[in-house]
Amino acid sequence: MKLAVLDGYALNPGDLSWEAVARLADITVYERTSANQVLERAASVDIVLTNKTPLSGETLRQLPRLKYIGVLATGYNIVDVRAAMQLGITVTNVPCYGTSSVAQLTFALLLELCHNVGNHNGAVRAGAWNRSLDWSFWLTPLVELAGKQLGLVGFGRIGRQVAKIADAFGMRVMVANHGDPNMSGSAQIDIVSLQELLSNSDVVSLHCPLTAETKGMIASEQLALMKPSAFLINTSRGQLIIDQDLADALNSNRLAGAALDVLSMEPPPHDNPLLSAKNCILTPHIAWATREARARLMDIASENLAAFLEGKHLNLITA
Repeated sequence: MKLAVLDGYALNPGDLSWEAVARLADITVYERTSANQVLERAASVDIVLTNKTPLSGETLRQLPRLKYIGVLATGYNIVDVRAAMQLGITVTNVPCYGTSSVAQLTFALLLELCHNVGNHNGAVRAGAWNRSLDWSFWLTPLVELAGKQLGLVGFGRIGRQVAKIADAFGMRVMVANHGDPNMSGSAQIDIVSLQELLSNSDVVSLHCPLTAETKGMIASEQLALMKPSAFLINTSRGQLIIDQDLADALNSNRLAGAALDVLSMEPPPHDNPLLSAKNCILTPHIAWATREARARLMDIASENLAAFLEGKHLNLITA
């Protein structure tokens, strides 16, 4: 079978190998594929692997040879899954590969808010320490996490990993209860309403999927509940937050800081208000991108494809 990887650079910029996939099919890897190149590159293959290159229903209906789409990510909204099912095209994704990496970046962002390491490093290199009248100086308030309250919105694999790390820092943890019957508390974790979590947390970290119910869940009304000294972290999905409302809260000092690895539109347009907001750290959706996490993603994607070729289903997506 012939296989095309439409945007291979995103997963493998050169530090991984496509060998496991190449053993399963005749592979062609394109680093990037524009919208007007999709049909040309996918028309003559049986299998497509894609990270962020969209495959709409209109496109799929013009690819009669296509039998399998492997999404090289957990989120699969780039594929019209309903249309794929109607056309008999199998769609799979790759869950659970980045739990540790996303939890790690969550704390990298939080620690940057607490200590502003980058700004202090820049100040020292610019000579500020040499010019200082005192033996030490700091540009912003420094925050200790021990004893602080962490509020988690979303308590799946990543949320649970974040809770473990928070415990090591001596933080107290509460989780917003969205009616999940499988969610249970412990001596260390309190299950509370979202309103109570926002009102009482020193740090709020988002780890929930984007759904009709969660889209825009953090807006001006919710931000008004948070302490002026609180931090907001988002390594989940950008559309959970109303960008302008968060920017307004930061610029008016109603919130001490925010750190976001995701935005409502990626890459952000130049007029996104968070690009110029006070005390707002932004990273370009890198939580998933450690080499270790990407290697796991590659392994699982290969396993998904091998299962399909054997007539089995692994990590199958249905509408």
